[in-house]
Amino acid sequence: MTALLAGAFLMGAAPTADPYAYMEEADGAKALEFAKAENARSLPQLQNDPRYAGLYADALKIATAKDRIPAVSIAGDGTLRDFWQDADHVRGIWRTTTLASYRTAAPEWKTMLDIDALAKAEGANWVFKGAQCLKPADRLCLVSLSNGGKDAVEVREFDTATARFVDAGFHLPEGKHRFEWIDRDTLVVATDWTKSEVTTSGYPYVAKLVKRGQPLSAAQEVYRGAAADGGYGVQPITLTDPDGKVQALVIQRPLDTFNSEYHLVTDRGPVKLDLPKRSSIQAYVDGQMVVTLEEDWPAKGFKQGDLLAFDLNAVKAAPGKLAGALILRPGQTQAIDQVGNTRTRLGVVLYDNVKATLLSFRHGPKGWTSQAIDLPKDSTIGMASTSDTDDILIANVTSFLTPSSQWIADGATGKAQMLKTMPARFDASRDAVEQFWATSKDGTKIPYWVVRPKDLKLDGTAPTLLTAYGGFQVSETPTYASTVGKLWLEKGGVYVLANIRGGGEFGPRWHNAGLKLTRMRVYEDFFAVSQDLIARRITSPKKLGIMGGSNGGLLMGVALTQHPELYNAIVIQVPLFDMIGYTHIGAGASWVGEYGDPAVPAERAVIDTYSPYQLLAAGRPYPRVFLETSTKDDRVHPAHARKAAARLKELGYDYLYYENIDGGHAAAANLNERAMRAALEYTYLTQRLMN
Repeated sequence: MTALLAGAFLMGAAPTADPYAYMEEADGAKALEFAKAENARSLPQLQNDPRYAGLYADALKIATAKDRIPAVSIAGDGTLRDFWQDADHVRGIWRTTTLASYRTAAPEWKTMLDIDALAKAEGANWVFKGAQCLKPADRLCLVSLSNGGKDAVEVREFDTATARFVDAGFHLPEGKHRFEWIDRDTLVVATDWTKSEVTTSGYPYVAKLVKRGQPLSAAQEVYRGAAADGGYGVQPITLTDPDGKVQALVIQRPLDTFNSEYHLVTDRGPVKLDLPKRSSIQAYVDGQMVVTLEEDWPAKGFKQGDLLAFDLNAVKAAPGKLAGALILRPGQTQAIDQVGNTRTRLGVVLYDNVKATLLSFRHGPKGWTSQAIDLPKDSTIGMASTSDTDDILIANVTSFLTPSSQWIADGATGKAQMLKTMPARFDASRDAVEQFWATSKDGTKIPYWVVRPKDLKLDGTAPTLLTAYGGFQVSETPTYASTVGKLWLEKGGVYVLANIRGGGEFGPRWHNAGLKLTRMRVYEDFFAVSQDLIARRITSPKKLGIMGGSNGGLLMGVALTQHPELYNAIVIQVPLFDMIGYTHIGAGASWVGEYGDPAVPAERAVIDTYSPYQLLAAGRPYPRVFLETSTKDDRVHPAHARKAAARLKELGYDYLYYENIDGGHAAAANLNERAMRAALEYTYLTQRLMN
C-alpha cells in the first residue's frame, strides 16, 4: 500500500468560505479536539465487535512474526544488513550478519542500532527512516530518524564498526533533507538553510557542500533553484564508481511533480544537461550514465519508456549536446519497473502484462547485451540490493498465493539460488488467481486480478474487496497476501487488484494517459472494473467494498461521490480530498504535475468535476465510509480526512473515523499500530460485507 496554480486564485492562497479551514492546522487545539472526539465515537463501534480481537491477534502475529524474510542489503564489506521489527522490537533494530551465517536456518545477528532503546533513552518517538552509507566500505552512515513517522527527519552520522553515533559527526536538525556523500569529509545537502529557502510545498531548493567539522552556516552553495519550483525539492545525484569515487555530481531541479532539469556541477558552476524534462537518471555503470524517458525525445529519435545510456566523459565534455545509446525499448504490453547496477552489470526489472522478468545487461565495445536471470515465472520481482564489489544482487519474488521468496543471483551468469522463503501465513489451497480485462469508457482495456475461492459461485453474493492506486506512475503488482489472506480470503472473501491508468504497469504512457485534463480516465477505469465484477456476477453492489490510500484515498473519495450505488463499504486511507484547496494544504503544491492547478481555469474545470470534498451532498446513497488519517502525516495533510468527516457529519451521514496521533503517511509508527489499523479496517469490511 510505502510510495502525493490564473483567475482569482494565487499559488499558496487558500480558498475562502471554508468553515473547516481550521482543520489545516495539524496540531491545532480545535482540530485535535475534533479528531479525539471522532476516535472516541468510532473506535468502540469496531473494537467492541467480537471479531475485532481475533483479527487484531492475527494481524499482530503476522506483523511481528520472527520467521519473516529479512529485507537484507549487501554492504561494501560483504556483510548483509537488515532493519528488523518484531514483538520484542516494535520500533526496530538495525543489524548485520555474514552471508554464510545468513544462509543457515538461524543466522547470528549483531545489533548495530536499537531504535526502541534509543527512543526510551531520549524520550522520543523515533521512527527509523533508513541509512545512507559511504562507499565503498559502508562503515560511516547517515541515519535518518523521524519524530512519529513524519517525512521530516533528523540526520546523525553513525559508525557501524563501533555501533555508535560519531562524536561531533555530521548532523542535520529536523527537516526534509536531500543529501549524498561526496567523500569521507564532505556531503552535498539540500535543506532549508533559512526558513524562507523552501518551495511553496515546503521542500528545499538550495544545495550546498557541507564539510566535516564546519557549522552548517559555513556550507558552500553549489546550486540554487527557485521558491516557485514544484515537486519535492532539489535532489543531489552522485554518479559513483564501484570503488566509491564520485565521478560526477548532478542536481535534479524539479519544475513540477514530474518535469525536471538536470544540472552538472562543475568548477565553473552548474551546467544544464541536454535531457528531456521528463526523464530520470537511474544508475551509473562502466562509465555510462543510465536514464529512462517518461516522454518522447523526437530530436534524438527516442520514445517514452526507453532505457538509454550516455558516456559520462562525453556528457562532461558537451553537457548541452548529449548523444544517447538505446539499451532497451519496451513493447506496448511492457514496462521497465526498476533499474539498478552491480559492479559491471545493469539490472532491469521488465514487466509484460504485469508479469516480471529480471534482465542483466552488460556494456561492451559493440553496445549492450542482455540475459534473463533464472527466477520464477509469472511473479512480481524486485531488486532488493546490488553489490558494488561484484555482480551479485538480491531479488525478492512474490505472487498472491505463493509465499514470498528471496534469491541471490549472479548478474554475470544469470544463475540464481533461493536464500529464504516465507512460511505460509494463510491457507491458500482453496483459492485461485485470474486476470480479467474490463473496458473503460473510452474503449481502453484495463487489466485486473481476482483472487477468489476455487468453488466461487457466480451468483453475486461473494464479499469482495477491490483496491487500486492509479497515480504517480506507481505500478500495483501481485504480492503475497499475508494480511489480506488471513483476515479476508480465509473467511471466504474475494480480493481484487486493478491496474488502472495513472500507474506505471504499462510504462509512462499508462501514467501520462491520466494526468491533469485527462484525470477522469483514472476514475472511469476504476468504475469499469467495478462494473465488470458485477456484470461477471463475481459480486454485487451490496457485497462490493473498496479500499485505497493517499492518491488511492482520493480515488475512494471520487468513487464515494460519483458512484456510491456501486459500493457498500469504502475505506479511505490518509486521503487527498479537497482538490480545490489541495495546493495550499501541506505538501500539496508539489503534486500540481499530477492533478493540475486549481488556479488554471481549464485545469480547475476538470478538478471541479471530481473533487470529493466539494461534491459531497445531501440525499445521496452513500455507504457508511471509514476514514483514516494521521496527525503526524506531513505529506498528505490530515486536514483532508478531517474536513471530509466534518462535511459528512454536517450533512447527516453515518461514518467512522480514526486518526492516529502518530504514524506519518503510513498512519502507523510501529508494528502494534500497524496491526491495530489492519484489524479496524477488516472489522469494518466484515461488518459491511460479510454480516
